[in-house]
This record gives sequence, C-alpha cells and structure tokens, in this order.
Amino acid sequence: MRQFSILLLAVVVLTFSCKTQKLATTTTSKIKADTIPAIVLPNDTLIVETETPQDSVEIVAHRVLKDTILITAVGDMMLGTNYPEESYLPPNEGKYQLREVDSLLRGGDILFGNLEGTILNEGGEHKTCKNPKACYIFRSPEYMAARVKEAGFNLVSVANNHAGDFGLTGRKNTSRVLDSLQINFAGNSIKPFTIFKVDGMKYGFAAFAPNVGTPSINNLDSARKVVQHLDSLVDIVIVSFHGGAEGAKYTHVPRKNEYFYGENRGNVYKFAHTMIDAGADVLIGHGPHVPRAIEVYKNRFIVYSLGNFCTYGRFNLRGDNGLAPIVIIKINNKGEFLNGKIEPAIQKGAGTPVPDPSGKVIQLIKKLSEEDFPESQVSVDESGNIFYLHD
Repeated sequence: MRQFSILLLAVVVLTFSCKTQKLATTTTSKIKADTIPAIVLPNDTLIVETETPQDSVEIVAHRVLKDTILITAVGDMMLGTNYPEESYLPPNEGKYQLREVDSLLRGGDILFGNLEGTILNEGGEHKTCKNPKACYIFRSPEYMAARVKEAGFNLVSVANNHAGDFGLTGRKNTSRVLDSLQINFAGNSIKPFTIFKVDGMKYGFAAFAPNVGTPSINNLDSARKVVQHLDSLVDIVIVSFHGGAEGAKYTHVPRKNEYFYGENRGNVYKFAHTMIDAGADVLIGHGPHVPRAIEVYKNRFIVYSLGNFCTYGRFNLRGDNGLAPIVIIKINNKGEFLNGKIEPAIQKGAGTPVPDPSGKVIQLIKKLSEEDFPESQVSVDESGNIFYLHD
C-alpha cells in the first residue's frame, strides 16, 4: 500500500509539472488480449496499477514532442557488388565512397535511402541469367552495410526489385546485418513495417513495391490498413514506395498505372494520395532511376523519385540517370510540411556521389514539379529551397 501511494504521488507531481510544457499525448487505454504484441506497450509509457490489480492495466503517457523534424532522403543505394565478380566493388572497401557528400547528409533526425540488392558475403540463391556478365543482380559484402551506417543512415527500404536477387538467404542475411547495425528498415515479408524512436519521437515506417516478396504498391486496401495502424501508434508516419517506369523517358508522373517490361509498376500518384489520406506524413519514392517531381498534398510532402544516389559499377549513369539529389525537408510534429532544400549532387566515375555546383538536378525537379503539379502550391527556387505557398 505504501509503495502504491508513493507511485501515485509521483504520477500527480509529473502531471502537474507537465502543465507548463507542451504535452504531446495524454492517453488512457485498456490493453486487450488481441492487441498486436510487438507494439502493445511502448517504452515511453508510465504504468499505474490499482491497489487490487484487475484484468487490465491503465496507461497514462506524457511526452514532450520536438517542434520540428528534419528528414534527409536519397534515392537508390548499391555501393558495390561482388557478383558476378569482385571487380564491381569500389576500392578501399568503399571507405571513401560517400566522403564528398558526407556533410550534406549529417544533422537531421532521419537519414533515409533505398537499399538495392542484398547484403551477403557469398552464396545465396541467385536469380538465373543467360549471360552472367550481363546479369544485373546485386550482392554487397557485409562491410558495405557498415559504410551505410558510418554515413549516418538510420532508415532504409528493402522493398524493391533487387531485394530478392539472392533468394531467401539474401533477404534473411540483409535483415540480420541491418538489425546488427541498428539501421531501421522495412519492406519485405519478414518486416513489412517497423516502429522506432529517435530523440523522443516515435516513427512508423512502411515500404511498398510491385515485386514478389514485398508489400504491394498495387494493393491499396492492404497498404491503407498498414498506414492507418501505424498512424494510431506513432507521431510521424513515413512511407517509401518503389514504383513507376524506369529511365530518362519516364521523368513525368502520369497519374495512371505505369508498366515496364510488362510489369505493373503501380499508379504512384494514386498510391501517394491514398497513403496520405490514410495518415501518412511523408512519402518518398524511388525506382525510375531518374528524379521526378515533388508535391505537397494536404500539407504533406511527396517526392515521386529521388533517382540514383550511390550505385556503383552496374548502373547506367548517363544524363539524368547520374543525378543524385539529396532532399532535406522540415516538418512539424504533426507531420505538416514547413520547408525544404534540394542539395544537388551527381555521380562521377563508376558511381560516386559528389556535390554538383551546376545545380542541374534542382532545375530538373523545379521544372517537373511545375509541369506535373501546378496545383500543389510548392515552389523551388534557383538555390534548391523548397517553399509551400499555402494560405
């Protein structure tokens, strides 16, 4: 009884002290037996039991949210592959591969990229290719994942057409390595979504693609349910999608289903809007291997493709395929877009990102955004600053 009285007093004091601060959430709920186990009891909840425990636990949670959040995002990452031969790996185990853009990646809360291929030293069930030398499947040694961690990435998507290049062995080992490095990820049947915390904020992340073994970008009902579920549990929901046709001819967002080599690559416009309607706050696209437009819908930010960021040795990097934009967006703690910045970069040589003083990718994204989404009231200036011209 004395212990309970002390705990109850502590709760009263905590509640009173919070009145002078911005309260993020104050919730009281009952835990049901059919609640999803992995997320039933967040680490930031304060548990208060009655003197005579009943068949439920009452939860009271008080958290102070950050006013603003910085999310930095890049496109496709495949830092090197040892298949079909090790000559496709960068020198010095890739230790200097991201050095020239390192300062552009630092300083935010989230650093996101799309992880193409698998993390696997050897073996795996590789896809069959008639000509191994022309076989575009990717197997990056485990030390390459360390390069991703060292660069500051704390969130990656594994929902893409290369995540299954080396079968279940590759998928499992990629998950194991990312977990060991504490890099948050989602986008396969093992982990379709994830929940994590950064600096006191709770994030939900889900990733979708049109490919086998990934949550489908074409199943809007299923995707909507995932996002609604995350929205009920976290502060900010980030959704990544790998969709749209590939190549320099496909920089525009057509607002209809796109097909490439007979595969339905999704209607990325409808998908993005549906996810925001369901509760998503930020949409990050990739897949076409070229940059696409940005849009703001219901005060939420969408980038339809970030192109190739660091794709070594096996990618076409000619023209727009070599542009490597780094997009930094600022949102408030409700997920509403405030402003942003496009940092221009380009891949040189076999695939190393460097700053691009010409700012070519800024001009491209500005042009595409004005042409594809004139109604969104988003503006990009010559320096890459992104403004939302809402009332």
